Amino acid sequence: MAKNARIPGGTSMKEPACHAPTPERKAAGVDLEIKASNLRRLRRIEGQVRGIQKMVEDNRYCADIIVQIASAQEALRGVGRALMKNHLQHCTTQAVKKGPEQAAAMYDELLELIYKHLR
Repeated sequence: MAKNARIPGGTSMKEPACHAPTPERKAAGVDLEIKASNLRRLRRIEGQVRGIQKMVEDNRYCADIIVQIASAQEALRGVGRALMKNHLQHCTTQAVKKGPEQAAAMYDELLELIYKHLR
C-alpha cells in the first residue's frame, strides 16, 4: 500500500477503524497520483490566494476579485473531490471489509462529510 496521508478533523460519531491507532490520524492508503496532483493544485491555489490578497491591497475592482475568489473556491472543491475519491477507495473499503460496526461508522462519517462540507 502507498504512503499514508493526513485525514483532517474528527467526527462526533463513532470513529471508523480506517486509520492507524495513533494520536495523528492517517489514511488507510493514499493514491500517490492523487496526492501529487493535490499538492500541485494546492500550490496553485496558494498563488491564487496571494494574487487575490494583492488585488485587495491594490483596490482592484470588486467584481474582478469576486471572480478570482470563485476560481480559488472551485479549485479547492476539486481537491476535496480527489480526497473523497481516495477516502472511498482506501479508508471506506477497508472499514467495510472489517465488518458491520466499522462500516456503519464509516457510512455515518461519509454522510457527515457530504452534508457539512462537500455541498
